[in-house]
Amino acid sequence: MIFRPSDRRDEIKEGKTILEASQEVGVGIESVCGGVRNCGKCKIKLVEGHLSPFTDEEAEFITGVERLEGYRLACSAQIKGDVIIHIPEESLAKKQIVRKDVRERPTEVKPAISLHYLELSPPTLHDTLGDFDRLQEALSEKYHLPSLEIDYQALLRLQSVLREGNWKATVAVWMGREIIDIMAEKVDKAYGLAVDIGTTTVAGYLCNLTSGEVIATESMMNPQVIYGEDVMSRITYAVTHPDGLEELHRSIIGALNQLIRTVTGRCSLSSDRILELVVVGNTVMHHLFLQIYPKFLGVSPFPTATHRSIDVKARELGLKAHPSANVHILPIEAGFVGADNVGVLIAEEPHHQDEMVLIIDIGTNGELVMGNRKKLISSSCATGPALEGAHIKFGMRAAQGAIERIEIHPETLDVRFEVIGNSRAMGICGSGIIDAAAELYRNGILDKSGRFRNEIKSPRLRVVDETTEFVIAWKNETSIGKDITLTQKDVRNIQLAKGALYAGAKLMMRRLGIEKLDKVILAGAFGSTIDPEKALVLGMFPDCDLKNVYAVGNAAGDGARLALLNRDKRAEADEIARKVEYMELSIEADFQKEFIEAMQIPHMEDSFPHLKGIVRDEILNQ
Repeated sequence: MIFRPSDRRDEIKEGKTILEASQEVGVGIESVCGGVRNCGKCKIKLVEGHLSPFTDEEAEFITGVERLEGYRLACSAQIKGDVIIHIPEESLAKKQIVRKDVRERPTEVKPAISLHYLELSPPTLHDTLGDFDRLQEALSEKYHLPSLEIDYQALLRLQSVLREGNWKATVAVWMGREIIDIMAEKVDKAYGLAVDIGTTTVAGYLCNLTSGEVIATESMMNPQVIYGEDVMSRITYAVTHPDGLEELHRSIIGALNQLIRTVTGRCSLSSDRILELVVVGNTVMHHLFLQIYPKFLGVSPFPTATHRSIDVKARELGLKAHPSANVHILPIEAGFVGADNVGVLIAEEPHHQDEMVLIIDIGTNGELVMGNRKKLISSSCATGPALEGAHIKFGMRAAQGAIERIEIHPETLDVRFEVIGNSRAMGICGSGIIDAAAELYRNGILDKSGRFRNEIKSPRLRVVDETTEFVIAWKNETSIGKDITLTQKDVRNIQLAKGALYAGAKLMMRRLGIEKLDKVILAGAFGSTIDPEKALVLGMFPDCDLKNVYAVGNAAGDGARLALLNRDKRAEADEIARKVEYMELSIEADFQKEFIEAMQIPHMEDSFPHLKGIVRDEILNQ
């Protein structure tokens, strides 16, 4: 089998799909759905050879002209002999631009790891006390740390380290309870790593546990994306493949070990200097990280294996930190509101505020928290796939070549856009998708129901194959040799995603008995790239004064970092995770009604006084 244009080649077992073969060979093909044949992003072109017959599923995504040219879906086409495959540029997997910068969040430095320097008297024939007992006695006397346990790996090294250091040593103690390391020198710095495992991206923050300083950061794609972009695709893979769970677990552990090597290498540290890790992630990422079978998360009522926080040794997970290092995983709220959301809570602290706040973490899944110090509720809804480029004809990741900002001139309807990497356009990422829909509505090209107004006269608004579409970028402005458009079907998918978000927020407001929000916080890497004004125009959340709508970056990662630096934050996380009331939107009696009303732009009935002057009155009141 030969893949072009990379010219990678290998022998592949007959009967495998092209997508499976590409994963074996190491050729990246976009597969938003993980091979379940519902996204259409893995189009390839047969140059020569034999594949299985064309399927009905492929016909949904491949036009008649494309079929004549040899286009197939990599997830459907099976190999039936020697083949040469060409992967079009738009189908090549792109490295996503991962934006998970550190946000300054002052906190008291009170880590789980404490360092204690000792100078011991060596044993003699008159003093034959065991080395561990001698160490514990000295720690009790000098630092008031009685009744300590010792990690097995630390015990194995204890005697040689004490003699190597001539009975002078620094002892690392975890939570005032357990000795996890003994160092044959005076050491005054300990290091820890906070990790946010997202469905699409992984971010790590290496911290000096003594000073609280972030000394290195690293972000990367979650390598599990090849098994599916969303959590349900990952669950399906784990359940339907004999070694699926093991593969997914091994994949994320390998990624974290790469991340550890990178951040420690930047600081010229050995990876075994990491004595503590704190990890957050959504519930499915949590289970896959811990190698917990996720089958039941995909079946109502979506029970988790545990809601509680977990402490486990790094060596048990295969992480290449200090073998005795503890890995603390924050607690889970509910089946689809995970430890990442708890991280957001301890970072933003809505439970300490009087204002009524809505926090939206828009990733591959949308998680909402609403309330204040009196009461907090949370919910989850499927928003990410469309808003992150899936089910959008020219949707793509936030990678080089993605259109991320769009403005439409109100008179000429000309489009000005910005592309990530200042390169030629290849598609539209999430922030550009939101911009496009909002701009089309604001300029009267879309009506309130989301339909294109065909009476608008512009060469950009056209009908192709009985489908109305609007041209965002002409083919001479792209690198794929095609016009990049937003179709009527794309608009509907955007409306489905934003409608779910709005309906969730509306039902939460009703549960809390409130009529308006004081503040809206957009969390997550994706949330940070959204233009709040365009999001309000589209109706992604209820009306709010735009000066009180803002992004906070990767708040989940910030929460992990706070829990790493201050162990009191772990207790706070355990407490708040149990206090937040989870609201299952799918069983709410009025969800369908609210969802249908929220599908309209910005909403069928609700008023948006803060859009006055942003959207013309005749458009808002249509």
